[in-house]
Amino acid sequence: MVPGDASNLLTQMRRGALPYCVLALLRDGERYGVEIVRLLAEVDGLVTSEGTIYPLLSRLRRQGLVETTWRESASGPPRRYYRLTADGGRALGVFATEWARFRDAVEGFVGTETEI
Repeated sequence: MVPGDASNLLTQMRRGALPYCVLALLRDGERYGVEIVRLLAEVDGLVTSEGTIYPLLSRLRRQGLVETTWRESASGPPRRYYRLTADGGRALGVFATEWARFRDAVEGFVGTETEI
């Protein structure tokens, strides 16, 4: 580890959590890809691009965690909508439980304030 290498650290944490953030966005209903990118970009630290999200969505679809449907759009070409499957909901539930345990364990070591 190199002191000050925060961008690489953030990239690694984002890579592990991003699929579950996408599943969480689909928990309350279906969304299309650009909408998912926009919602993720609104959160500090999760800034991402379509070039990251679309391959991720394809992988989640192949894994059976999301399903898709195509719909006509009044403002352009048809859109592919993504929705959470039952397996996706279960995977999100397992992640939420494990994330809470992991977060609490790390905070126990690191704490909320950094001393230099």
